[in-house]
Amino acid sequence: MNSPPPDSDRSSPDDGGAPVGRRLVLAMLGLGAAGVVAAPVLQRTLESGLGAVADKDPTGLTGLLPNGGGFRYYSVTTSVPEKTAADYRLTVDGLVDRPTTYTLGSLEALPQTRMVRDVQCVTGWRVPETPFEGVRLSALLDAAGVQPGAKAIRFTCFDGAYSESLTLGQARRPDVLVATRMRDEPLAHAHGGPVRLYVAPMYFYKSAKWLSGITVTDSVRPGYWEELGYDVDAWVGRSNGRDDAPTV
Repeated sequence: MNSPPPDSDRSSPDDGGAPVGRRLVLAMLGLGAAGVVAAPVLQRTLESGLGAVADKDPTGLTGLLPNGGGFRYYSVTTSVPEKTAADYRLTVDGLVDRPTTYTLGSLEALPQTRMVRDVQCVTGWRVPETPFEGVRLSALLDAAGVQPGAKAIRFTCFDGAYSESLTLGQARRPDVLVATRMRDEPLAHAHGGPVRLYVAPMYFYKSAKWLSGITVTDSVRPGYWEELGYDVDAWVGRSNGRDDAPTV
């Protein structure tokens, strides 16, 4: 049997179908509008709930669950302490002239950059057009005064286990942020808040969550997943044997 054209009316008064009443149409439109209004709240509630469960899930199985925002929740530890604006600190040290410690407030007081890019995970999922906002990493490096002989950056996290790295050239790209906001809201704990790294053109494992330390070094030291076989240079579509479309 041939299917009707996409724009055909499959149930009209002329072909025996029951007409749709005006009250029913208005009720359906009302429900649709309520759904649009409630969707962001429901999505945030779902993400918060899944994030809290994943934070205490030693099996890692919650990382397989989708949610309304398209993200998955990954942590390499069984739990991660939450930091607030009062107790969060980010250190910049190593081969620099002016080691510095930032609070959340002092980071937010610096000039901010907002960018919208697709987020691409090396496991295959992608969240399109995700806004991130924060301070360019290059600005923090310039403020600290990078010394001659520096070649790389090592990132550490307050989960006590995760680490990442970039070459100095990669770290100075304008699309690498020390992010404090995501999707135009403060960065939630489940998404690596209050501060995370965001490396827009690389797979998402390079964007270290729960960022606590930026150390300038004389060589690249592989990060957590790279010690387990992932590529140190994680360009989307050009590494890890994947051919995903670039995010920039």
